[in-house]
Amino acid sequence: MATKILVTGGTGYIGSHTTVELQQAGYEVVIVDNLSNSNIKVLDGIQAITGIRPAFEEVDCTDKPALKAVFEKYPGIKAIINFAASKAVGESVQKPLLYYRNNLDTLINLLELMPEFGVEGFVFSSSCTVYGQPEVLPVTEDTPRQTATSPYGNTKKICEDIITDAVHADAPYKAILLRYFNPIGAHPSAKIGELPLGVPQNLIPFVTQTAAGIREQLSVFGDDYNTPDGSCIRDYINVVDLAKAHVVAVERMLSGKSLENVEVFNVGTGRGLSVLEIVETFQKVTGVKLNYKIVGRREGDIEQVWADPTKANQVLGWKAEASVEETLLSAWRWQESLAK
Repeated sequence: MATKILVTGGTGYIGSHTTVELQQAGYEVVIVDNLSNSNIKVLDGIQAITGIRPAFEEVDCTDKPALKAVFEKYPGIKAIINFAASKAVGESVQKPLLYYRNNLDTLINLLELMPEFGVEGFVFSSSCTVYGQPEVLPVTEDTPRQTATSPYGNTKKICEDIITDAVHADAPYKAILLRYFNPIGAHPSAKIGELPLGVPQNLIPFVTQTAAGIREQLSVFGDDYNTPDGSCIRDYINVVDLAKAHVVAVERMLSGKSLENVEVFNVGTGRGLSVLEIVETFQKVTGVKLNYKIVGRREGDIEQVWADPTKANQVLGWKAEASVEETLLSAWRWQESLAK
């Protein structure tokens, strides 16, 4: 009998790719999503890749009674991967209360329900934003967390503390906090990918939509940072590589390999690339010229950050494998598939 995993936010960008990897690893997946930033048709894409349509419940995770009903309907859930969160830095500055309500209430509801239903493991999608603007690069898991530069980043920091405190209070489960860097790209099948509703908040969908003529122009926020070309630097990780880290994390907890009840891993490539380098590489691999302009800095952005993924490589047994070129090409193929 397959081990059952609950994936909250499972029709979203990272959630859908993780669902595919979980199914291909032999897990049974139950998705919960309120479809506030995703599309039900994503289930068709997942099924097209794996041959399996995951169980799906349209539920808002801030609604505890509705969430409890999911656990009652699908007994035997062994682990949770929590992607159910609002996630845009810029929007969080404009709508802080929305972010605190959604991200914190969702987490607390899940943690309260876990002991009641015998759930053994919890994977939390955290973020490199908890490091703020680090004084030393690259960042390791021991790099001090800084005061967050956005409400979004602050919710990730607070959620990490809530999980740590809950487990410390003898909660009967283990947790792994995965601090993502910048997920980009799409599944190589072009059946699923990043599908933002409305105007994209992230760089790559804006790049691909501009290349496709959907957006008139790409804005590059700032060229006066203290970086080689003046634009912000990030660690861009292939979304399928990132998804695989969640599978390894679940296996680690459920097989009793966790060295501590709460473990933290940076999930990145170890390489920093600037926004302008991404633009240039996209143009090179696709042959499509991008219409972009430099505009002022965006509130909440940090200058540069990239990971030291040594711990994830050696302890978790995970490594980023895809090149940035193939990753950007996968994002473009996904964008092209949407027009068919």
